[in-house]
Amino acid sequence: MRISKCVNDLAPSGIRAFFDLVLGMKDVISLGVGEPDFVTPWHVRESAIKSLEQGYTSYTSNKGMIELRREISTFLQKRRHVAYDPEEEILITVGVSEALDLAMRAILNPGDKFLIPEPCYVAYGAVVELAGGIPVYLKTSIKTGFKVTPEQINEAAKCGVRGILLGYPSNPTGSSYNKKELEALARVIKKHDMLVISDELYDELTYDFEHVSMAALPQMKDRVIYLNGFSKSYAMTGFRIGYVCGPADIVGAMTKIHQYTMLCAPITGQMAAIEAIKNSASDVQAMKKEYDRRRRFIIGALNDIGLTCHMPQGAFYAFPSIKRSGENAMDFARNLLLKQKVALVPGVAFGQCCEHHVRISYASSYDNLKEAVSRIEKYLKRKA
Repeated sequence: MRISKCVNDLAPSGIRAFFDLVLGMKDVISLGVGEPDFVTPWHVRESAIKSLEQGYTSYTSNKGMIELRREISTFLQKRRHVAYDPEEEILITVGVSEALDLAMRAILNPGDKFLIPEPCYVAYGAVVELAGGIPVYLKTSIKTGFKVTPEQINEAAKCGVRGILLGYPSNPTGSSYNKKELEALARVIKKHDMLVISDELYDELTYDFEHVSMAALPQMKDRVIYLNGFSKSYAMTGFRIGYVCGPADIVGAMTKIHQYTMLCAPITGQMAAIEAIKNSASDVQAMKKEYDRRRRFIIGALNDIGLTCHMPQGAFYAFPSIKRSGENAMDFARNLLLKQKVALVPGVAFGQCCEHHVRISYASSYDNLKEAVSRIEKYLKRKA
């Protein structure tokens, strides 16, 4: 066989496989792709343009521009109450996806088990497998708000695990953890001497309470690998700038891999990120306010038409149950697309426990959301 067994056995992304069906279709309302519908704020785009005009087109340090790392350090100390040394504890990556991949490759030995609450982002299990590890999925449900419990972690950790991957606010459910819930998880994590990869990419889009970083909890900073970036909160997906913060030895190991595989993140994106983190607080709040308006509409509308849906606490996703339809997630999503031209993501893309759910992104216009709900209701009535 010409292809490695690990790659050959890897399942393709459930999101991309489904959206191959969308290509070429006209008049489709797409609520599937997890990307802000806002354009990057002008002052951020302008800073990128100016950097090019001024000739900033070179490589940067493998770790990323020190100016950006210092701004991130200042931001996290102010917003998340956790201090990181910009010289040794922060690495700039090509999006959070690279940061996640680097983290797994830096800490996993072949056969190491890693806990992943499910449903989860489609890449989580794949990066564990590509690093030679074994993903151990902890199934959650709407009964717990799609949150993993300390009891689940405690039971799973008895078989020996390297760590746990927490993504909050969550893609695909929008669930998040308040401080009390995080403290309960942290007690079990410390008990079993586990590492935590904490993906907090949607932290600035937390609606119902203040986001708390796992790294800010007592005695947790040294065991947390903190991931974040600029794609979602700042509407900068195409700039591909993420970052990782953590213990110097782990960040150093990640940098070692990064310097051989990616070298550095694009300088234009890094310079735009400096402007974003310094001067975009009002832009972020304006986008968050509009997402919150859409959130309240779409959750209320879905429940009104009989698709039970919990209220997401962050990000920009709804994760309704489609049991009422009598179909599984894949059939529901495919038929809705073909008959009513609304594109959603089947829940099974995020875990086998999600066969009766679909993911809806409300990073789309209010008018699009209203029309999509109307079409979904028509589809359900025709099936009744």
